[in-house]
This record gives sequence, C-alpha cells and structure tokens, in this order.
Amino acid sequence: MPLVSRAFGALLGLPPAETRNVEVRRDVAVPALDGTPLLTDLYLARPDGPRPTILIRTPYGRRGIAGGGGLTGRFFAERGYHSVVQSTRGTHGSGGEIEFDREAGDGRATADWIAGQAWSNGELGTFGASYLSFTQLALASTRPPQLKAMSLAVWGAERRAGYFPGGSFALDRALTWAYGVVVQREQSRLAMLRGRRALRDALGHLPLLEADVAATGQPVGFYRDWLEHSGPGDPYWAATDFRPILADLGVPVTMTAGWYDTFLPLMLADYRALRDGGQQVRLHIGPWRHASPGLFRASLRDALEWFGVYLRHQPPPQPRPPVSIEVMGGGGRRALPDWPPPAATRRWHLQPGGALSEPPPPACEPDLYRYDPAEPTPAAGGTSTGPNSGPRDNRELEARPDVLTYSTGPLAAAVEITGPVRAELYVSSSLADTDFFARLCDVGPKGRSVNVTDGLIRLTANSWPAGPDAANPVVVDLWPAAHRFAAGHRIRLQVSSGAHPRFARNLGSGEPLATATSGRVAEQTVHHDPARPSAIVLPVPGPAIEPG
Repeated sequence: MPLVSRAFGALLGLPPAETRNVEVRRDVAVPALDGTPLLTDLYLARPDGPRPTILIRTPYGRRGIAGGGGLTGRFFAERGYHSVVQSTRGTHGSGGEIEFDREAGDGRATADWIAGQAWSNGELGTFGASYLSFTQLALASTRPPQLKAMSLAVWGAERRAGYFPGGSFALDRALTWAYGVVVQREQSRLAMLRGRRALRDALGHLPLLEADVAATGQPVGFYRDWLEHSGPGDPYWAATDFRPILADLGVPVTMTAGWYDTFLPLMLADYRALRDGGQQVRLHIGPWRHASPGLFRASLRDALEWFGVYLRHQPPPQPRPPVSIEVMGGGGRRALPDWPPPAATRRWHLQPGGALSEPPPPACEPDLYRYDPAEPTPAAGGTSTGPNSGPRDNRELEARPDVLTYSTGPLAAAVEITGPVRAELYVSSSLADTDFFARLCDVGPKGRSVNVTDGLIRLTANSWPAGPDAANPVVVDLWPAAHRFAAGHRIRLQVSSGAHPRFARNLGSGEPLATATSGRVAEQTVHHDPARPSAIVLPVPGPAIEPG
C-alpha cells in the first residue's frame, strides 16, 4: 500500500508525505447512539502520539480511492493526521438500514468516540464529496466542539432542492443512486452488469414509483419517499435541511464545486449564507463534473492546505483569495474577492431565422415545436451525475425537430461571462403542465456546439396562465458559469422542453409525479418580437465587447 499511495500521491500532486509508517486497524465496530455497529477503518500515523483526526463517513466502501475510501485515509495519515474512514449505516457491513435522518446522530457518536481515543488530540476535520459532504453537514448540525475544519464538495445544504431542480425531478441521479445502493449490497459483478441493463430500461418506466423495481427487482423505500414527498415544504425533508446552521456555523469551510455539477447553484447559495454570516469560507470552482477525477484532486489538495492551517495551526503556504475559479473555454484561472463578481448584464435577443443578437427583435412570427413525452427530448451532457454529463457535442441533439436554436454570427472579439445566467422567454403552450429547457452553447468555427450551462423550469396550472393564445414571460435560471467564447466562435441558445432522463419528463397530464402514466403532446410556442423580446441574459465583467 505505501507504494500505491506514493504513486497516487505523485499523480494527484499532493505535498510530500511526512511518514510512510501508518498503522491500519480494519473493521472496528464503533457504536451508534442506538448501539448499531458502524464498521470503521483507522489509519494511525506513526510515530505514536495525539494528533488531529480527519473523519470520512461514506456509503461507498472503505477500500480503494473511490468515494473517499481507504487510500484517501492513508493520504491524510501520511501527511501528519490520524484518519477514520467509516461506512455509514446500512452500507458495507455497518448495521441497520440507510436512514438519512440518523446521519447526524451517527456522525456525532463517532466524533465523540474519536475524541475519547488516546491517539486523538481532541481536534477533528471532516472530508469528502457528494454524500460524504451530506454526512459532514449532518455532523456539524449537532455542534460538536471538536469539529475545527470542514472540506465540502459537490453537495448542498438544502437536500430536497438537489432532487427537484427547477421544480422537476432529478430522475437519473435519484434512480441511479438507489440502484447503486442495492447492487453494492449484493456484492456481485454479474448482478451489477445485469442491473446496469435493467437501469437503462427503468429510466423510461412509468409510473416512476415503480421504476425502482424495474431497476433493482425490489422496492427501494427511500427512493419512493422522495417521490411521494415531492412538494416544497414537505416536512419529510426538514431534518436534513442544514441551511439554518450555516450563518453561525463556527467552523472554517473550504468548498470545491464544478461548473458541470448538479449541486453548483446550491453550493453557491451555501457559500453566500456562510459569507453573509461572517464565517471563514473559501470557494474553488473548476470545469468538473460531479465525479470528475480533477475535482477529487482539487478538493484533496485544498483540504490538505485548509487542515494545515486550522488543525495543525500552520501559516498558509500562500495567500489565497476567498474565491478562485477556472474559466472554461481557455480563460484560465481567476482570483475573485467574492461570488458573484461585479458584472454588467448583457441581453442577446432571439431573432427571426434562428439568429441571436443584442438589438431587440423586429416584428415577426413566433417559432413552434411539439414536445411528445412518448419520445422525450434526450439529455446530452450537462449536470447529470453519470457518464452522460459534462461538455458534449450537441449537433445531433440540435437536429431534432423538438429543439430550437438561436445563434450569433462569428464573434469579432472574445466574450467572457462570469456569474448567474438566465433565459427570459415569452412562451405559450397548449398544456397547463409543461417544461421549458434552455441551454447556452459555444459553437466553434467547424460547427461543433458544446454545452456551457443550462436549466429547466417546470410549469403547472397554478404557476402560470397557460393557453395557446397566452404569451407568458418565464425565467429559466441556468447554472452559473464562467466561460470565454473565443473570437470566431458563436454564442448559441437552445430552447426545448426536456432533457430526459436527467430531468423526469413532463407528461403534461397534471397527474401526481409518483403515479403519472398518461402522456399528452405539448404544442409549444416561443415568441420574439418587440412586445415579447425573449433573450438570454449573460453576465459580462469589464467593458462591453460587441459580438460581430
């Protein structure tokens, strides 16, 4: 293992190890508050003596590097910490069943157990991305006095919002995660391969409430809970909404996010809440997907620097700004005093003939398309958590009749955007229940159209005055972005009504999300005229740069 950790440490660009002498104790049963055994691996740095401890609580296993497992624990131990890697309740040998409401108590019991060990100096840091950040926030909600530093990545404090982006349902992420939990219990490669095929079919299954059985062969209780408690304000989600703790958290936090991560808007809201509360917080955003190796590398390196300051009380190795971002499209790295940075909002209006430019549109006829939930508009890249995520060539998607596109001419000079992005669309529909999806793309000189950011809004009879003759303004909030459109490239806006299975398709029937089976075709209209000037609104820092 030392040879493996040495090789991976060099590959990840980690600081040099202080020791390779690490004692490993596997399968230690740490009791939860109710006595449930939580299997835990310890990585104790030698020579012996009390040290700060890094806690990693994960449902993805305690071995290897994936999911923040054992190799990650060794990385910390080799750099002067003890580390504790624990399988959460109901996973990889730990007792009980997955119960999200118990993560706070389970984490606190473990933190208190660590503080009572002779090898602990009483100071604790926490690390990990995605669900591992959820377990960190759950622990922090109990206000443990030993918690001195946190490293969060690709997760948001408002857990419900991560499952219902834009009012839709994050079907791909939810069902794929449920499938993964069931398959890992079976510990069978054959079952995993068979399940992946079943999962692909299950993503198209109706009703959604039964898609878990189609994917895994059995009901998955928590997946069904998500669907049956989909409404905003449902008390089911209250115990795992950690937004109330942020303003007075009292624990320094470093945050790592990705432009193509599903949780980015939530993380930025959390950053704002921490900052407004006067908390010590740092934010790093790069061109990463949810499970990108680059994101793991950045979060681990940032965490080691952060823990060095707040757990080992070392001076910072270099001055770091509150926010650092990597601008996509070759824009390089930027240091920012805060998020979002000051920027002018620039409007590019939809025009006749699929054009996009800054002047308001002339009088013209609207554009029409049909959305058929029996053949839903597919997802092509974006902020899913699986392999179909990140930047993708969108030309095949844009050739579909249910996708409209609006493009500038080749830019005379580069245009750089940094900050929130939104589409202001005047639309009408034959149905009261429908979705509108907007996507911003960078089109290269050879015609390759690459998605930069996107977003969706789900409309219901209660949220807008629908009807084929009504032209209603709707705002689609796209994911925030930082991107440089090079000279000679074009800016493109897509408008459609879905990205399945990333967002559960809108059947248009108004039936409940969990049990809906009846689909209706939506006749969609996008208006762009002087009275209804639909536009994509982009944040452009610095002096205005006119497109050619």
